[in-house]
Amino acid sequence: MKKEKVDVAIIGAGPSGTVSASYLQQQGIEVKVIEKSKFPRYSIGESLIPRCMDNFEEAGLLDCLKAQNYQVKTGARFIKDGLVSDFDFSKKFGEGWDWTWQVPRDHFDHTLAQECIRKGVKIEFESQVTDVSFTEENATLTIENKQQEVYELEAKYVIDSSGFARVLARILDLEAAPRIPQHSSIFTQVKDLRRPDGSEGEAITFDIIEQEVWFWYIPFSNGNTSIGFVATTEWFDQFKGTTTEQFTQMLSFTEKYYPQFKELPFLFEPIQVKNIAKNVTKLYGNRFVLTGNSAEFLDPVFSSGVSFATESGLLAAKLIIKELAEKEVDWQKAYVDHMQEGVKVFSTYVKEWYNGNLQKIIMHQEHNLEIKEQVCAVLAGYVWNQENPFVKKHDRLVKNIAHLIDMENNQKNNKT
Repeated sequence: MKKEKVDVAIIGAGPSGTVSASYLQQQGIEVKVIEKSKFPRYSIGESLIPRCMDNFEEAGLLDCLKAQNYQVKTGARFIKDGLVSDFDFSKKFGEGWDWTWQVPRDHFDHTLAQECIRKGVKIEFESQVTDVSFTEENATLTIENKQQEVYELEAKYVIDSSGFARVLARILDLEAAPRIPQHSSIFTQVKDLRRPDGSEGEAITFDIIEQEVWFWYIPFSNGNTSIGFVATTEWFDQFKGTTTEQFTQMLSFTEKYYPQFKELPFLFEPIQVKNIAKNVTKLYGNRFVLTGNSAEFLDPVFSSGVSFATESGLLAAKLIIKELAEKEVDWQKAYVDHMQEGVKVFSTYVKEWYNGNLQKIIMHQEHNLEIKEQVCAVLAGYVWNQENPFVKKHDRLVKNIAHLIDMENNQKNNKT
């Protein structure tokens, strides 16, 4: 059997894998990326948050993205029961980027992969990892390529950035129960022929239909728009037929966007994903580390997927470089604890969103500006900033502020 050797093998050429690969390549580390798909390929997760911009910049991938003229995202809009609440990233607590993009992921991921190739990274498309074994000194991946040839790839470290394919989680039996309640989603894209001009048509919007049911509107600069629903799995059970028929029925639930998308053809058959939250028993082991969605996925509600993917991909690359230089690395403290700090904050926000507490804060029409700035920083992805009270005290503060809003509303109702 043919054998190859590299310093680091990366599974998956999505944002997490390309950030790792680009950063490692910049430091002179020999990398090979194994990607099962042929690019460009469709992927969900078209809305970014500002925190990922730091990671793209440090990995040397920001300029190639800026050249694509993607739809700029400066904040997010929430609507519920006729009320509108806007969050502007330039008015957030603390330092950091105040904008990012809304991107067609097939084009976006392809751009990242091609820039890595331009930099000298080897990416093998249409190949998959079928097995892996580890020794104290290295890892050996069994690869099947598009010609159905099988060979071995030996590496000093493996970064699993395989996303929802979850390659190592499956092979090594690392799957764990999700840490948040399960929801499902269905989504597609349309040619947005009735898109309003200006900011009304450009702003990403979350239309809250019921407490645990919401619709997303993510417009792209190419004229297409991503639309989708997230809800409890049981909510979806009321709709019958093909996913196209089901999605067509669901559209009438969004009073805001039904007239805009009524009778427009879908660009592809709506895709349904059930029980979207994922988790694993551990994030690293001997000679391997899991990054991005291959490690954990929470919920699409705050567009945190690419941010966590790039954060973990960049950090994993930095720590592997230290180990290759024979420096001691405490993976638990430097990697797991850091990533879990951010995951815990976002987990709280996801839970408090679906139980209604966060929705009360976001939709409150008499915002305390200081609170709004602090919440906005979390929505922007700056979930490691302990100076932000809504990060440091996330497990208590959201509940407390929601309770105060309830008391305020009760006082108003009693007066009337």
